[in-house]
Amino acid sequence: MAKITPNPPAIDGHEPRAQSARNKKVDDATNRAFDSDLKPTPENETPDKPDAMFTVAPDVDMECLLANLSESLASANAMINDLAFDLEGSRRHVALGILQLIELSELLANRALDVVEMR
Repeated sequence: MAKITPNPPAIDGHEPRAQSARNKKVDDATNRAFDSDLKPTPENETPDKPDAMFTVAPDVDMECLLANLSESLASANAMINDLAFDLEGSRRHVALGILQLIELSELLANRALDVVEMR
């Protein structure tokens, strides 16, 4: 029996190449990564894992979460700042790079906290 349309159908007159098993694996892994980051879990459900030592209570409000994030980043900032000035050479550059990332994250957390407080 002859097929009327190709499987999958041609796009703009060109036959699509068959997807290799490797590309399919990459696509599947990408979809899993996006799903784990972008699909929210229901509020009454926490993604508890048996090996998780710490969890966040599901009923904590956003302002409290952001305030604690800001304080944690400030503490990490102080620790890496102290460490960076005891180091020399490339290790110091790595520590200062980590310090800059922490400071940027702290700025973002504080800005998010300002937005939440404005509501």
